[in-house]
Amino acid sequence: MTKKVLIGNVEVGGGTSVKIQSMNNTDTRDAAATLAQIMELADNGCDITRVAIPDMAAAESLKEITSKSPIPVVADIHFDYRLALAAADNGASKIRINPGNIGGREKVKLIVDKCRERHIPIRVGVNSGSISREILAKYGEVNADAMTESALGAVRILEEEDFDDIVISIKSSSPKLTIDTYRILSKSCDYPLHVGVTEAGTVREGAIKSAVGIGALLAEGIGDTIRVSLTGNPVDEVITAKQILKALDLRDGGITFISCPTCGRTQVPLIELAGQIEEKVSKLPYNLKVAVMGCVVNGPGEARECDIGLAGGIDEFLLFEKGVPVRKIPAATAVEEFVREVIRVGEEKCKAT
Repeated sequence: MTKKVLIGNVEVGGGTSVKIQSMNNTDTRDAAATLAQIMELADNGCDITRVAIPDMAAAESLKEITSKSPIPVVADIHFDYRLALAAADNGASKIRINPGNIGGREKVKLIVDKCRERHIPIRVGVNSGSISREILAKYGEVNADAMTESALGAVRILEEEDFDDIVISIKSSSPKLTIDTYRILSKSCDYPLHVGVTEAGTVREGAIKSAVGIGALLAEGIGDTIRVSLTGNPVDEVITAKQILKALDLRDGGITFISCPTCGRTQVPLIELAGQIEEKVSKLPYNLKVAVMGCVVNGPGEARECDIGLAGGIDEFLLFEKGVPVRKIPAATAVEEFVREVIRVGEEKCKAT
């Protein structure tokens, strides 16, 4: 088990639940825009967010952002130690640095002293593109051993300053390399691990790579906090992360949506209706499993564990709850009627608990 680290008021590691992170793509110097996006991320289930600190104006903007943010804010720092010091003074809940590129041991010590004083953890962030020439020469290529040695070397710099309030991330755009590296790293230290496939791509491609890389590690019990890196709206990162956790039964809450792939037996416009229903129920605040199936073969039988579902017939659907048929619904009104039934079942479940 990893050690527990407190990021703001959020516990990471130590057997606590896997936390979802994202990163704002707003200009941090624009506090209003950044806060608006943070609110949206939090509303969609984000536990921790990270903001880029490219200059002192962004570091100063953190003061307003952190004072109003509903979730902890991590300051992402590269090269300039002064930005890390300012970010810590202005309310950052965690500082993300690579100690090897911050400008020397004396500057690392200044950051460590500041973070110790303010009880702020440091995330050591290393990726496949930031491995030193010496390590690359030793291994001849970027591989899992090279990445692990790079990360542990960066951690050692902090440990030599008697600092161990640390989270480690070590990412690659390759899911396979990410998996191999974290497997080695998890056996080499007990610090909480922040897991993700970096630069994964657009929403479609990136979600697949992230599900493979993050999902495989979480299934082995590796990973304390995750970020899905997508080229797009950061909200999509949070939604995808939630789906990965829910697929592995690592997070409850919200709608788990199940639908069949359709086949020649399907006699209702399932693809269109399933998309419409998913869009309408996905943000409902109920802890329910909801199924939309194409026929009786994939209906109440295969989806009997669902709280509520539809099974297609000839131009109609059979409504069922926990595998038990309830009534028939015409396909023409299926979306509206089924959404109402989902809300009813959700409310009943809430009252029962």
